[in-house]
Amino acid sequence: MSTTRHLVNRRRRLATTPSRTAGAETEPAYGEPEAVGAEPDAADDSTPDDPDAVEAAPDTESDAADDSDAREAPHPRAFRFRITLPTVLCALTVLLGAVAVWAFASASSLRDEPARQNAALTDIGGTSEVKGRISEAVGAVFSYDYASPARSDRAANTYLTGRAVQQHKDMLADVREQAPEQKLVLTTTVTESGVEFLDGDRARLLIFADQSNTRTGKDEETTYAAAMFAVDAVRRGDTWLIAAIDTFTR
Repeated sequence: MSTTRHLVNRRRRLATTPSRTAGAETEPAYGEPEAVGAEPDAADDSTPDDPDAVEAAPDTESDAADDSDAREAPHPRAFRFRITLPTVLCALTVLLGAVAVWAFASASSLRDEPARQNAALTDIGGTSEVKGRISEAVGAVFSYDYASPARSDRAANTYLTGRAVQQHKDMLADVREQAPEQKLVLTTTVTESGVEFLDGDRARLLIFADQSNTRTGKDEETTYAAAMFAVDAVRRGDTWLIAAIDTFTR
């Protein structure tokens, strides 16, 4: 009951505060209403029955102080980041410097390597010239007409040098032998060529050619074949000569 709680609270206050006035010490009898005009004991109504509840109330001032301290104190992770960032930048600088040194050394070695001095990769005019001259030479030396064998001999003397002279004789030996009887006409046309290597007066080319072999005798017959081989070429003055023939066979 509220009246009983009021009475208990009033007695508690009187016990702890003996200096109250005489009028305040007068208590109404049990069940007797308090004097008219007396202020309600709001503080007593708000006091919880359990005295331990006061201790359980949150300490707002302490929490506010803790929050301010947390805002002022630097975050440990951010502090570590500020410490390690210069170290990381220094490491990256050293790494990039090492890569630059390695790239410079590699480029220098590539420039000094003979295989990298291949002008076929850069000299468009020289590449085009050697392709045209060697394609013309191949068409001339690998064509044969039974009616004018001297033409083949002149072509061989004009465009062949070094090992290619004997290689050419061996490759056309059967044609020369059978040509008078079968009235053979061998025609070779270069369809494609590529400069594999070009360095000054030396070059190596890959040749693709079509060959037609026609028998013009009583039973005329023409056969066709494709050929692929490589030639080593050398320049003599203003012309290119075939110095070696590679048919990719042992």
